[in-house]
Amino acid sequence: MRLLLLTHAFNSLAQRIFLDLQVQGHTVSVEFDIADAVTEEALTLFKPHLVVAPFLKRRLPEAVWGRVPCFIIHPGPPGDRGPSSLDWAIKEGASRWGVTVLQAEGELDGGPVWAHEAFAMRPASKSSLYRHEVTEAAVRALGTALERFEAGAGPLFRPEGEAIRARPAMRQVDRAIRWETDGVEEILRKLRAADGQPGVAAHLFGEPCRLYDPRPESGAFRGEAGQALGRREGALLVGARDGAFWVGQARREGRIKLPASQAFPEGSAALPELPSETGWWRSPQDTWQDISYEERGPVGLLRFEFSHGAMGTEQCRRLRQAVEWSLGRPARVLVLAGGPDFWSNGMHLNLIEASPSPADASWENINALDDLAETILGAQDRLVVAALQGNAGAGGCFLARAADEVWVRQGVVLNPHYKNMGNLHGSEFWTYLLPARVGEAGARAILRHRLPMGAEEAVRTGFYDALLPGDPAGFHAELARRAEKLAGESFFARLEAKRGRRVADEARKSLAAYRSEELAEMRRNFFGFDPSYHVARARFVRKDPPAWTPRHLALHRELGWRVPQP
Repeated sequence: MRLLLLTHAFNSLAQRIFLDLQVQGHTVSVEFDIADAVTEEALTLFKPHLVVAPFLKRRLPEAVWGRVPCFIIHPGPPGDRGPSSLDWAIKEGASRWGVTVLQAEGELDGGPVWAHEAFAMRPASKSSLYRHEVTEAAVRALGTALERFEAGAGPLFRPEGEAIRARPAMRQVDRAIRWETDGVEEILRKLRAADGQPGVAAHLFGEPCRLYDPRPESGAFRGEAGQALGRREGALLVGARDGAFWVGQARREGRIKLPASQAFPEGSAALPELPSETGWWRSPQDTWQDISYEERGPVGLLRFEFSHGAMGTEQCRRLRQAVEWSLGRPARVLVLAGGPDFWSNGMHLNLIEASPSPADASWENINALDDLAETILGAQDRLVVAALQGNAGAGGCFLARAADEVWVRQGVVLNPHYKNMGNLHGSEFWTYLLPARVGEAGARAILRHRLPMGAEEAVRTGFYDALLPGDPAGFHAELARRAEKLAGESFFARLEAKRGRRVADEARKSLAAYRSEELAEMRRNFFGFDPSYHVARARFVRKDPPAWTPRHLALHRELGWRVPQP
């Protein structure tokens, strides 16, 4: 079928559905929901059999749903209505939730149900649940709905009576933290329900702000409720009436979102630094720690969980130190495990945007990423695996390729390109690493593509090495099995072959030469006359709404597009 993906933004769910529909053989084009007239024009040009809407912020007009069947993906069970469905479920502590595919009609979320999937809730942020449970349930439910639609079957049912639960948009008054009465668990639910957007309005250091990225802390910290008690690697520990919790990010009024301590540099400087008691080792306590290490026999796992996968200069330097420290351990195999939501998305664009000189900050950040990649490439006495449980983009995709093996979870979405960020050239030794895996033509195709790549395609093309199960338990079990096998009988032969390749490659062209050539191009991006990167970065950081749909997404707006004849 010809399917028009109508979405407010090309977010993680829209990208995953875009990829899955293409794999199923459908012709898919994307249109951003900018204006009714633009959507109607897309219908005229593309003549879709069906519109699929994974992420909307407004009601579709009758001129659209009355013309073409429209499937709305709603992050709630059948009968649930309203724009804050998942927010309410998290805040109220629901144990189970779901996703419904319904057909658009006049009443918001009031159309007939074509499919629905349920899932168990876990104590996680809205953005994390959205990327995992909601996305997987949406993919399954949409698949069922499309099968019914293609078979000529109708919807399953229309919720009526007591099955309907309409709730309003959640307001800041609904999210407000009541410091005198709310305990840590209640505060965490409120913050998790607002994570990503819109955050929870509060005050820190006497200034109004929004709080994001909450983490529990079960240690013995006590202090005045609502007051910052200490800092750790960008996060702030905030007191509550019955304990404390971590806030990873904050946004002051009129400014952009930043790591919490960097959003309030003056106030944070007066707070004590609270390092983890166990250093890089994974703490036995339930505490916030963005880099941690543990050993399982011959395998060492280095986890790094940076918010939204963004890696600033200091984060890159600390991770490089952790990698160097890990290489001093006796483990034969080092697994760079990233975090559950993201492996890495490369440079920290918000920190760069907030700096006095974004060009200089960009230069520092890319050099810190290159230093990290070079450290990984230089690990010649063990095998290094990048294990991607979460999504990756831009420089993060190529940083992973610096490892000897890259294993990726089924369902992960990759964006291995730089051009969408103002035609950046990119670094992280991609000019050395990528052609060796996919050839010169394949490398050019990946960098030019500007579209998301699924985990299956990454492995099929040779960009990555192995596809691991999509469910978390299966992923971790297979990761452990493969890593232990890698550390087994063939370890020394593989290690010798690795050393031989590195020596031969260095003799042909040094890593220093690759790095110098890449950085020369990046210097032009950062300091040259073309401001494209700086304009794109500012728009990205400030979440400027799109004024048009990019041509690489809108197939129907390509020159020469014609509806295929049956």
